Amino acid sequence: MEAYFLDFANLLLRWLHVIAAVAWIGESIYFVMLDNGLRPPKAAEDQRKGVFGEMWAVHGGGFYHNQKYASAPEKLPEDLHWSFWKAYTTWLSGFGLFVLLYMANPGFYLVNPGSDWAWAANLSGWQANVVALLFLLSGWVVYNEMCKRISPNMERDGLLSLAVAVMMVVVAYLSTQIFAGRAAFLLTGAVMATAMSANVFFWIIPGQRRMVKAMKAGETPNPIDGKRGKQRSVHNTYFTLPVVLLMLSNHYSFTYTHELSWVIMSLFIFAGALIRQFFVLMHAGHLKPAYPAAGVALILVAVWVGAPTAGNATAAATASTEAAGGEEAPADTEMVAQGEALEEVHAIITERCVSCHAQNPEHAGFSAAPAGVILDTPEQMLRQVDQIKQVVASGYMPLGNITQMTDEERAKIAAWTP
Repeated sequence: MEAYFLDFANLLLRWLHVIAAVAWIGESIYFVMLDNGLRPPKAAEDQRKGVFGEMWAVHGGGFYHNQKYASAPEKLPEDLHWSFWKAYTTWLSGFGLFVLLYMANPGFYLVNPGSDWAWAANLSGWQANVVALLFLLSGWVVYNEMCKRISPNMERDGLLSLAVAVMMVVVAYLSTQIFAGRAAFLLTGAVMATAMSANVFFWIIPGQRRMVKAMKAGETPNPIDGKRGKQRSVHNTYFTLPVVLLMLSNHYSFTYTHELSWVIMSLFIFAGALIRQFFVLMHAGHLKPAYPAAGVALILVAVWVGAPTAGNATAAATASTEAAGGEEAPADTEMVAQGEALEEVHAIITERCVSCHAQNPEHAGFSAAPAGVILDTPEQMLRQVDQIKQVVASGYMPLGNITQMTDEERAKIAAWTP
């Protein structure tokens, strides 16, 4: 019953997270589009009032006239719209999900026993949780310090962007070395998501509050607040598409089970940023198809890097031949051999997989079989043959190899032909 309530909490928290993220990202993309789509005001009265730019739009059967003031307007309304709760709710709900799913079962989801770094491979559950929290905090601290030191007055933002790009490659590499594959992708996305929310909390909103306070006092706002807010908002918009992809990646094991998963991750991050750049420029009236073309090219490179190699299939075939004594089974014993292979594979699955993938899972973390995959009987297993062979051969399952499936057992499953 406890696992059931945890699953239900997971569902509700995930729903909240998606709703908040859609609202935040949608509003962010809208305001970037609005800011880049502004045109100089045509009316002399608007110019006199200090209107910096305007945009006319039609939507939902009505017409809209948006105006941006470069300085304080003549009158600032009390019901000024602020954009921050969506950002905070997205991060808080996302962190709650991370605690519920990953930190509650760190030995299952976080620890990377196959890491080349002995200290990472031998982390205990609580140690993995501490390292994960430090990883998130360090990501924000390093990013924030780079912004303050490289381009404190927003005069070297190009160099800063390059530095942030290098930082994300380093983060991708470190995450895949320290944490289990799925957690590595999630934590890399969480580093960017944390920076996005922290940008809002520590820089964008406080700067806007100081600007509003100065306007209401009849003073001239400090222009550095507006520039810094714009800088961090620009970073947020380029983080958006990569973060969404990394949060979805845990459904696709080919991304994070590959030995070069950090390269695949980096390619996706840059592809998302390039595609976002196309839309940013398009809203400013500049069509640059080279950006999405470059993004697609990087995705194709990721497809090439992550593609299964022929060597895997050869190894599986060799293992199958060796298991049969180096000879093909005679035709009259083929059915017997298939039956024996089925029994052998089902015995492995029962020992290594059924604690989770059962009608009534024994593992405390699940109230129902993950992804609805039930493997209690040979008949149920036969309905999932292709999926079983793929996730076992890739090393994705069992997660974190918590049941200690051996390489020999993986080879038998990969070579198994029902």
